[in-house]
Amino acid sequence: MSDSLRSARVATFVYFVLCGTVMGTWVVNIPAIEERVGISHATLGGLLVLLGLGAFIGMQVAGRLTDSLGARVVVPATGVLCSAALVLPGLSPEPWMLAGALLVFGFCNGCLDVSMNAHAVHVEKAYGRPVMSAFHATFSVGGVLAALVGAATASADLSPAVGMAAVGALGIVIALVSGRALLPAAPPAAATDSAADTDSAGEAEGSAKEAQGFAGEAQGFAGEPGQAPTAERRSANGRIWILATLALMVMLCEGAANDWSTLHLKDTLGAPASVAAFAYGTFAATMTIGRLLADRLVARFGSMPILRYGAATAAVGITIVAVAPWIWAAFAGWALFGLGLSGCVPQLFSAAGHADPAAAGANVSRVAGLGYVGMLAGPAVIGWLTHLVALNHTFILLTLLCAITAVAAGILRTGSDRTREMATRAH
Repeated sequence: MSDSLRSARVATFVYFVLCGTVMGTWVVNIPAIEERVGISHATLGGLLVLLGLGAFIGMQVAGRLTDSLGARVVVPATGVLCSAALVLPGLSPEPWMLAGALLVFGFCNGCLDVSMNAHAVHVEKAYGRPVMSAFHATFSVGGVLAALVGAATASADLSPAVGMAAVGALGIVIALVSGRALLPAAPPAAATDSAADTDSAGEAEGSAKEAQGFAGEAQGFAGEPGQAPTAERRSANGRIWILATLALMVMLCEGAANDWSTLHLKDTLGAPASVAAFAYGTFAATMTIGRLLADRLVARFGSMPILRYGAATAAVGITIVAVAPWIWAAFAGWALFGLGLSGCVPQLFSAAGHADPAAAGANVSRVAGLGYVGMLAGPAVIGWLTHLVALNHTFILLTLLCAITAVAAGILRTGSDRTREMATRAH
């Protein structure tokens, strides 16, 4: 394995931590910003739609830019923009100003998210084995760091803008320094120590085929110029949109945890702000643990069982949250919810990125774009439902979405999965 590939992997980890920390810093400051601006849960839910809209637009822009310009250009630039935009919500004293700030912040975050995921797909392809979940684990590490900073800020009675500005300034420096280690373009196959070595070239070809198996026999995408799209391409495009729909449901659940877990403990169970901040931290911590384990589980069992059983576990966890009368029980529910969801999104992103390596950025942008519509519109749905029922009872919707995802997980069952299952049974 070349030093440049190892450096690219480390740099990708750094950007995932950065993105998770920036987004998490916004999340843990939501209660304080909501109180300062003087808006209700329902109004906040409506404003979060703008965050989702901005992210969706940013993802579509960044996906194509990443395919054309390369991650080494796009990822650092979007990292700087996202870090700089973080302070805007903290400085917004009026609802209309907060709306504009969330639109801009969402756009910048969407750009960073899709470009770094597209680069992660290229790194995974070069490694020739599952590594996507580990990248998403470091995103969750960022969430844990943000929860710690948020709790410290709340305990010190500092304004949200102070902590958000500090995190944003550090993020700008990190984004600029880490960019040089990224891959300049998508690698054609698994990386090797010696390009001239025939055996290594054959191994690289085999690793590339294995990586393509993550999405399920996607050969035949590219036709001759001027030809109509092949049946294989149309089928693959349909599969991408199914993956995107599942991402929407899973990430709606994740978004609800991001934006309402802290408020749930504070408003429903009466926890103080310094304790409530750890509801999101607990969720993010178990997401991290699950994602650190997921790559090895995927290599052994395939991606489909990770999605199916993970979604089922998440359904149990969020149901506990919905009915929990005690703070400790709510923490347990959020922990189980995070553990269950941990491996779901990486499998969907990886399948989309490997479906057509030449269009990894565009395909990831479709899945991530619709997914983040769910992540950032999901909190709005929860906010609107609070007009009808108590906040904790709105989480039953998340139980339903997790159950549907578990049933539909067969979309990830590929030829590689079937071969793996036969080999497992043979042993």
